[in-house]
Order: sequence, then C-alpha cells, then structure tokens
Amino acid sequence: QVQLVESGGGLVQAGGSLRLSCAASGTRFSISAMNWYRQPPGKQREWVAGITPGGSTNYADSVKGRFVVSRENAKNTLYLQMNSLKPEDTAVYYCKAANVLGTYWGQGTQVTVSS
Repeated sequence: QVQLVESGGGLVQAGGSLRLSCAASGTRFSISAMNWYRQPPGKQREWVAGITPGGSTNYADSVKGRFVVSRENAKNTLYLQMNSLKPEDTAVYYCKAANVLGTYWGQGTQVTVSS
C-alpha cells in the first residue's frame, strides 16, 4: 500500500513563501505522474500543478509564475515551492501519485495566508 505524507504547511502573511513536501513510501513500482491539488474552504478540490517522471511540469493559471513543482525520483518525493502567496491560496493542499497499481492521495496539509 502506497502512503503519501505531506508536510510544510502553515500560516504565512500575504507575499510570503512556503515549501510543501510529499513523501511516498511503500511502493514497489515506479511512481509516474505526481500532482498537487488544493481545496479552499467551502469549495471543491482543484488541481494546482503536476510533474512527470521526466520533469515536465504544468500549472493552473492561478499559480503560474508563483509556484514551482519539482520532484526527487530517487526519494519518491514531490515538492511545491509557493511564492508570492495570496489569501486566495488558503486551502488544504494534497498530493496525488500513481503507479501501475493505482492512484493515491495524501492526507493533506493546511496552508493559511493572512492578508
């Protein structure tokens, strides 16, 4: 069973930065695409950014130019560097990963941006 554990969330002022991590364990098979999602208070979960094993990245328009997604394949770890944070970035952030056996979600980490 693959386990994903996010960390790095917290409270930050608008304009500040945070770096989220997501460590995958328990997988015998290579992790393919890894993605970050977020769920703002009272809203549906939305996709934020993704990265392939080869390092190709994609971003939601709302975070493009401010967030940077990266990964360390050897450690099965995903990162999200979040810069120039805005109050509307406040959400629970989740990582999602997949291998040949299925798709997995982490438990989420809270990011709160104060104005």
